[in-house]
Amino acid sequence: MSKEQAKPKAEIANSAQVFAEVAQRSSRIMANFLQRQGETQNSVAADEFGIAKAFMDLSALMFAKPQHLAEAQMSMFWDYTRLWQSNWMQLLGQKTEPVIAPRKGDNRFRHGDWENHFLFDYVKQSYLIAARHIHLAVSKVEHLPPDARKKVDFFTRQYIDALSPSNFALTNPEVVRETLNSGGQNLLRGLNNLLADIERGEGQLQISMTDPKAFEMGKNIATTPGKVVFQNDLMQLIQFEPSTQQVYKRPLLIIPPWINKYYILDLRESNSFIKWAVEQGHTVFVVSWVNPGKEYAGKSFEDYLHQGPNDALDAIEQATGEKQANVIGYCLGGTLLGAALGVMAAKKDKRFASATFFVSLLDFSIPGELGVFIDEKQVENLERRMNERGYLEGSEMAGTFNMLRSNDLIWSFVVNNYLMGKDPFPFDLLYWNSDSTRMPAKMHSFYLRNMYLENKLKDPGGISLDGVAIDVRKIKIPAYFISTAEDHIAPWKSVYKGARLLSGKVRFVLGGSGHIAGIVNPPAANKYCFWTNPEFAEDPDEWLGKAERHEGSWWADWQAWMEENNEGVKVEARTPGDGKLQVIENAPGSYVSLRLGAEKAKQKPRATK
Repeated sequence: MSKEQAKPKAEIANSAQVFAEVAQRSSRIMANFLQRQGETQNSVAADEFGIAKAFMDLSALMFAKPQHLAEAQMSMFWDYTRLWQSNWMQLLGQKTEPVIAPRKGDNRFRHGDWENHFLFDYVKQSYLIAARHIHLAVSKVEHLPPDARKKVDFFTRQYIDALSPSNFALTNPEVVRETLNSGGQNLLRGLNNLLADIERGEGQLQISMTDPKAFEMGKNIATTPGKVVFQNDLMQLIQFEPSTQQVYKRPLLIIPPWINKYYILDLRESNSFIKWAVEQGHTVFVVSWVNPGKEYAGKSFEDYLHQGPNDALDAIEQATGEKQANVIGYCLGGTLLGAALGVMAAKKDKRFASATFFVSLLDFSIPGELGVFIDEKQVENLERRMNERGYLEGSEMAGTFNMLRSNDLIWSFVVNNYLMGKDPFPFDLLYWNSDSTRMPAKMHSFYLRNMYLENKLKDPGGISLDGVAIDVRKIKIPAYFISTAEDHIAPWKSVYKGARLLSGKVRFVLGGSGHIAGIVNPPAANKYCFWTNPEFAEDPDEWLGKAERHEGSWWADWQAWMEENNEGVKVEARTPGDGKLQVIENAPGSYVSLRLGAEKAKQKPRATK
């Protein structure tokens, strides 16, 4: 038999095997689904996000002024007329400019056929015209309540993104080519990938963003050498081994958000902020938060204060003998740091000598697109679910964040995994992004209500913790704020407003890119840029208008600021375990190893102080 004759038979056999796997998976998923439906048949679906009401309000206002709707329809009609004329001219051999083009950086239409092939170019431009006019029509509706407007704007964009022709097999030229070339094997593989993700999510779709088998913590990710030197119920404290003969006298504590795991700052050697900070001569400690279960339901925000920065400071003094430390708070960890510094200011506690805030909100008056998901009704519904389980499920929070960048974090994987039938690319950042963590019910309810809903942290005495009323205006230690221009989670103008609340000397820096990429931006990569302006104007736009642009990473700027505040004082390098604290285990530690939805590494018995 020739190779040409054997190839079709091999493809048939392969297809039969894939069909068998699909049938087996489908049967198992359907059986599990029917069982769950039987268990929850009395449940009533509710409009928890208030989407239906928002769009009903929109419809009423739109139809109250039909002339505006007619004007929008006519405007869209004329754009389509221009498109038809342009395409006819192309058919006649004349070169024309596109009626509408994708925005810069829109990767959905990067394949050459979207521009070079007449049909796909028409489909693309037709979609972009419709998308623009749909969004304009809803955004121009007057007298819509602000909360409803946010929801309408956000979910209209989700709807528009979902209907992109790039998301469908017959209208995506790359998928069409792959289907023809593989004889449809890509769609079979994609169906199997889809069922596998539904199965993994126990009936809910959990899109695979990367190959989890490609990474192992401590081996090729989170590899900076260190030791766990302290642990309590909520966190392990990791001290990293020095790589210089001398180190700054003041140790450096990093408080990451407990909504994610600390190793975002210790991915690979080439982009690890922790490794870089160690190389600059800092004795680096990092808090590694526990991934809580239902037994943590009663843990409060105050518990995170006591068992986070407070216990860490005590442990650092035992490990190094130093009574003062510098500190970094990242995102939610920075909000906790702001609260901790407010408590310390009230108690005249000076153990933190300087503070750095990575994309951290102290003033939540501009919550960004997350505000779409946070109002009284939604928080009540969330509290009900959390109280039933004792925690907020990590996958729910991850889904919310992914929706903020749905084209990059949802639809691109739908195309790659399910339409192209490919396995996701092994990418360290996406491995971390899919490593979800839970949040205790009591703590998260306090955070949502007091920070996002009522914005109390900025108000003198708005929040009381550890027996004192907090006033962040009394924080006088030097502070460095780094925000990012494209941050959808902590908008830079809101970070700026929070930075202005402090009374000490503050340096505000605006980096390029977003919430993660703008922070994990090592100097060697020479990516993005950052802006500085020593004049701390009240208006953020005025600050930016007079700011100086610098190419590359802001890390070196922060190190220069740290050098100035540390006054260059150095001591002999400190090795974990040399002080009064004994080594518990190697970094990255056991708390960070609990990965939801995968084989769960058992945590070691929790030690007390």
